[in-house]
Amino acid sequence: MDYNEAGIAAMQEGDYEKAAEAFTKAIEENKEDAIPYINFANLLSSVNELERALAFYDKALELDSSAATAYYGAGNVYVVKEMYKEAKDMFEKALRAGMENGDLFYMLGTVLVKLEQPKLALPYLQRAVELNEDDTEARFQFGMCLANEGMLDEALSQFEAVTEQDPGHADAFYNSGVAYAYKENREKALEMLDKAIEIQPDHMLALHAKKLIDPS
Repeated sequence: MDYNEAGIAAMQEGDYEKAAEAFTKAIEENKEDAIPYINFANLLSSVNELERALAFYDKALELDSSAATAYYGAGNVYVVKEMYKEAKDMFEKALRAGMENGDLFYMLGTVLVKLEQPKLALPYLQRAVELNEDDTEARFQFGMCLANEGMLDEALSQFEAVTEQDPGHADAFYNSGVAYAYKENREKALEMLDKAIEIQPDHMLALHAKKLIDPS
């Protein structure tokens, strides 16, 4: 087992000190290899040393500008720092560098939603769902973007799939209720809102929506 593998194994066991030692040795062994810098950055990110993590991702990218995992890792750090524009730029660079997985498409979609660009987020969230059909949160966010664009039937289809995967997803029932209300299906809207409230009795949005639809 080389130092990178030893470091990753130590991280998985929660032994961050041992992981740091292993990644340091991997860097010392080959200072021109981007991988141990990325691994060390991932470690720093996991213990919330965000500025140091970014410095290591930057160093990795100096050594290898096509290191998609470094762009992706840096993007995640910027999300934690709530610097969504910078996160978007990093995720887009990861995509251009050849990374193609559901997590990347989901993260890119969610930062675009944060940047109030739901229309641009749509294809990324759709791709995230295609790549990982079990990703309930990606599917929910995809449904939200569809609803935002007025595509209510498509949104309802996604929300229904979410509640099948996670019957306790109160927000999916609530947003289904809102969509049915817009479609002027009062009975179905109340049914969905009641389910949201049953799951989460203090769901203020669902309680308010129900009051608007049924003031009695």
